[in-house]
Amino acid sequence: MSKLLEVKDLCVSFYTHAGEVQAVRGVSFDLKKGETLAIVGESGSGKSVTSKALMGLIPNPPGKIKSGEILFDGKDLAKLSDKEMQNIRGKEISMIFQDPMTSLNPTLTIGYQIMEGLLKHQKMSKTEAKKIALELINLVGIPKAEERFKQYPHQFSGGMRQRVVIAMALACNPKLLIADEPTTALDVTIQAQILELMKDIQRKTDSAIIFITHDLGVVANVADKVAVMYAGRVVEFGTVDDVFYNPQHPYTWGLLASMPDLDNEQGQELVAIPGTPPDLLNPPKGDAFAPRNPNALKIDFEMEPPMFKVSDTHYAATWLLHEDAPKVLPPEAVQKRIRRMKEGEVNVK
Repeated sequence: MSKLLEVKDLCVSFYTHAGEVQAVRGVSFDLKKGETLAIVGESGSGKSVTSKALMGLIPNPPGKIKSGEILFDGKDLAKLSDKEMQNIRGKEISMIFQDPMTSLNPTLTIGYQIMEGLLKHQKMSKTEAKKIALELINLVGIPKAEERFKQYPHQFSGGMRQRVVIAMALACNPKLLIADEPTTALDVTIQAQILELMKDIQRKTDSAIIFITHDLGVVANVADKVAVMYAGRVVEFGTVDDVFYNPQHPYTWGLLASMPDLDNEQGQELVAIPGTPPDLLNPPKGDAFAPRNPNALKIDFEMEPPMFKVSDTHYAATWLLHEDAPKVLPPEAVQKRIRRMKEGEVNVK
């Protein structure tokens, strides 16, 4: 299957009074039609900036795509003007943001807001657009579509507002849907419903999805492939099974170890990654994760590691994979979690 999206060595910076913030530093990944890619990492790792670069939403100034390619359906989005991106944004690529209230206009009915993309991009009549909008309201699981069509955002709960935003994003049958932490503000029950809804819609439309999150439990539930980001870079990339059952980067070990278990033994402490992410005004020399990595080698503080190939689907940027590096196993907490997942005692999905 041909690739729908190829991101090659993407670099995005923000120019502030304090200096250049190198928010995204050489990110590369690809995505095929019908696939779901999860991008995970701590706050400030560059996840949302990457997604906004794909949408052409980096404000200039202060932001700028410094270099790299974003090849979507044969077009390099990084080279398109804002006017050209307006014809792609909402039509071929849509985005679901973290807080639905920032995406919805409180003065317009939700029906009109779903119709808006159809009227602009599909040049439909209001009658046709309304018919499709009602179908979308039903599709995302909002009952009494005719009644709800005339209501305003404040008349909906948080979960229902997120469903409205998903309906808006799906209105023009986009080839790529970007979901930027769409379930963070929702309770666990509603979160599960929204994730199931997105998987169901993907099965029906065969659209590709980029799912941005810091929650590895969500990743296991929705993704085919995972890109782990740290300090503006992708440090590990692979299938869900690669990353969960055979993690290679110490940062990925830290993320897996810090996942809480529902059946956690009483009194057992949760694991935390020590330290804080680096200041991207002055990115550190070598491996940015080295100061927080108890297994860091001398070379980690001197030279940035390349992407080492673990398998045809799995890559990680850590000097621990070099043939001359000492053999270092994941921490016991990670090994225990992997054993329990393989034995079915912990169902991450």
